[in-house]
Amino acid sequence: MKKICVFTGTRAEYGLLRGVLEKLRDASEVELAILASGSHLSPEFGNTFTEIENDGFVIDEKVEMLLSSDSEVGMVKSMGLGLIGYGDAFARLKPDMLVVLGDRFEAFSVCAAALAMRLPVAHIHGGEVTEGAIDEGIRHSITKMSQLHFCTTEEHRRRIIQLGEDPVTVFNVGSPGVENIKKVPLMSKSELAESIGFDLSEPYLVATYHPVTLSSATLPEFNNFLSVMAETGCRLVFTKANADAEGRFINERIDEFAAENPELRFSTESLGLVRYLSAMKYSAGVVGNSSSGIIEAPSLGVPTVNIGDRQKGRVRAESVIDCGTDADSIRAALERALSPEFSSFAKQIKNPYEGDAPSSTIVEQLLRFNGGVMKRFYDLPCDVKQGD
Repeated sequence: MKKICVFTGTRAEYGLLRGVLEKLRDASEVELAILASGSHLSPEFGNTFTEIENDGFVIDEKVEMLLSSDSEVGMVKSMGLGLIGYGDAFARLKPDMLVVLGDRFEAFSVCAAALAMRLPVAHIHGGEVTEGAIDEGIRHSITKMSQLHFCTTEEHRRRIIQLGEDPVTVFNVGSPGVENIKKVPLMSKSELAESIGFDLSEPYLVATYHPVTLSSATLPEFNNFLSVMAETGCRLVFTKANADAEGRFINERIDEFAAENPELRFSTESLGLVRYLSAMKYSAGVVGNSSSGIIEAPSLGVPTVNIGDRQKGRVRAESVIDCGTDADSIRAALERALSPEFSSFAKQIKNPYEGDAPSSTIVEQLLRFNGGVMKRFYDLPCDVKQGD
């Protein structure tokens, strides 16, 4: 029997992995192990490991690695703690394979530990581009540490092959997050409102703003975002930033902003998968710089206002409106997104991240894989001369 370890370090990436976890748990030829870490284990970020357990999964290992810090140095130290803890966890679990999703620093550390322990890695959501975040370099580094690759568009598949990965190991499956929209029963608007204790009878926006980790201007840009949010007549449902440097400041300011007008503004560390998808579904739009506005929101038929460079380079649907970080640009983009014409248009577009059955395809290939960590570098034909 093959023992497959699935790593999860954040609330968002767990939501994307849930379908894969369910299929691995139900597969008779697999022993599933779950390794939870990062912000899942932090009270500051909502102790979201409980969402995993509430979904009926058993967490086999919990690795504390997240320092209570809001700086780049703190993030680096957290990565080091993770590397130590993940090595110990693998020594106890003795898995045959590791599954990771995405591009965060927790995932980088767990893959580095897996490589050192000769543990094959399957990576989901590789080949993407986010020019404004350190995630960009981390994602491609994880690709080079991985033996199987499950990407979300054909463009991403070509990019992974361009990085030297053998085409037979690279599968364009679509996004597991979009798959969730199709198969997870969502709440009614009234059920959602009752669940979070916030009136959603009037138009509202779902807002998320994460640190832009390759920029030195995150906080001024965030203040511009809040100033426009203060002007809008919509109710606001904020989900908080992730555990990157400067995320704590953003979250504290969001709480203060919501408390200034609690009848119109709501904030939470985590809505969980079902409530978050439900909140997007009934919203007038998604605003901020989260990947969910790029990947999931189009399949729910709602407009997205994507601010700044954090998601720059990602494939996107026509329902995504990109804008700068100054208040005038954000204001103009939001006005366009909320217009009746654009709202109607957003309901008709095709999401490039949709796939037939991502979770099933991923699990099928995981079960077929019987290789090790050694792999060849796949060379593309190239006629580019030095200096070109």
